[in-house]
Amino acid sequence: MDIRIENLPYSSVTVDALVTFVFEEDNKWADVLAEIDRNTRGKLGQLASAGEITGRSLDLTLLHFPEGLAAQRLLLVGAGKRDKFSANDLRKISGTALRYLKPRGVKNFVFLTRDGFTGPEAAQSAAEGLIVADFESDKYKSEKKNNREIQSVGLAGFDSSVAAHLDAAINRARVIADSMNFARDLINEPSNRLTPRILAAKAEAMARESGLAIDILDERKIAELKMGALIGVAQGSIEPPRVIVVRYTPANPRPNAPTLGLVGKAVTFDTGGISIKPANNMEKMKYDMGGGATMLGAMRAIAALKPPIPIIAVVPATENMPGGRAQKPGDVQVSMSGKTIEVINTDAEGRLILADALTYAKKLGVTHIIDAATLTGAIEVALANVHVGAFGTPREYLDQFLESTRAVGEKMWPMPIDDEYQEMIKSQIADIKNVGSGKGGGAITGAWFIKEFAGDTPWIHLDIASTTWVDEGRPWLAKGPTGIAIRSIVDFAQKL
Repeated sequence: MDIRIENLPYSSVTVDALVTFVFEEDNKWADVLAEIDRNTRGKLGQLASAGEITGRSLDLTLLHFPEGLAAQRLLLVGAGKRDKFSANDLRKISGTALRYLKPRGVKNFVFLTRDGFTGPEAAQSAAEGLIVADFESDKYKSEKKNNREIQSVGLAGFDSSVAAHLDAAINRARVIADSMNFARDLINEPSNRLTPRILAAKAEAMARESGLAIDILDERKIAELKMGALIGVAQGSIEPPRVIVVRYTPANPRPNAPTLGLVGKAVTFDTGGISIKPANNMEKMKYDMGGGATMLGAMRAIAALKPPIPIIAVVPATENMPGGRAQKPGDVQVSMSGKTIEVINTDAEGRLILADALTYAKKLGVTHIIDAATLTGAIEVALANVHVGAFGTPREYLDQFLESTRAVGEKMWPMPIDDEYQEMIKSQIADIKNVGSGKGGGAITGAWFIKEFAGDTPWIHLDIASTTWVDEGRPWLAKGPTGIAIRSIVDFAQKL
């Protein structure tokens, strides 16, 4: 899909559709809406009086062959209340427009912005929304439900005095959104088509294409490094584990720059092991590698955007299967760090593989860590599927990251990491156990387990279990994987 700045007057551009947005307060037309109302001989005012144009968030009004416009259709998208609207909301607006028009045979359209949202940030948000919305989850359907495509979108009404900045913003949007879609495509893969070895091969292909260094640790190297926690999870499967290490080295690193470590859980299928999951919805456990895909997607974007700090991604990949060789509740594993772990529940496996991955990342020299994992169902109890649960120490480091989440419009909520929760993972026979002994707080005790291996290193844990996948499509997003956290991680990497 071609996305470009449209310099011709929007009213004279011959396209399949013209799209703009309407606020709830727009009972008296202003800026471009006033022009469109005049061009259509008061049609907008008539529809508003009839209650067909409300401005409520993502309400849609479609006019065919609007008088006074060269476009064949005019689509108005509700933007809600203006005082709550930001440039980030343009992602939902533009994405909703694309997903609405795409199955209706529209091949090209113009997205017309409004006063107050004409700069590069707004252009980037609109372009990101378009590209992310264009992703479909029907890769393996022989007959596509929606086999139509949008070929081009012109962005109109943006500030032409900063044309070069607008073009750069669109290029940045494409890098980030394409990287999100890269991760989404990985998450969408069924587990028979994305084993740990296949994931490693796909990561290697991405790294080579992006100019990143990559090292794949096979089962022999994993054993040599004494990654006992990872080996314990992997031993029940005939598929061998892999640890994927991707490195970005800036050409001109900032003096005294930190080295950021990105660690992502990649359980390519999670049955729960001996503590087996219920059969209902188990097929979704193909997306238990969402944290690893997130970090690989972030590295893809980082390679193109070139922040001035070195970054190392470590992605432990395995299946979690039952079987004669599988670890059992009550087993004790010795992690790479030497810390011993009593396995109470084999379905709490993500934190085990992250333990060894964090230890290895620190061995490689990272000074700051972010991990992402589809870790707990408990985070959905706490935050539903609205916010990512964000844990971190020291708090100043977490707050710095949360500034990036707000800047890019991703919803994350700071969670407690108080010492009382540490007591809940103390074991009678080992150093720690992999689930808490208290009632509730499962997302927090899971985070505390990982913190044991982060040690004093500044550390952030993102529990993305309830936000990595949406069971029902949203107006701006296909059903399936979301690509959550990549925008925040990339923004943070550029500011750290």
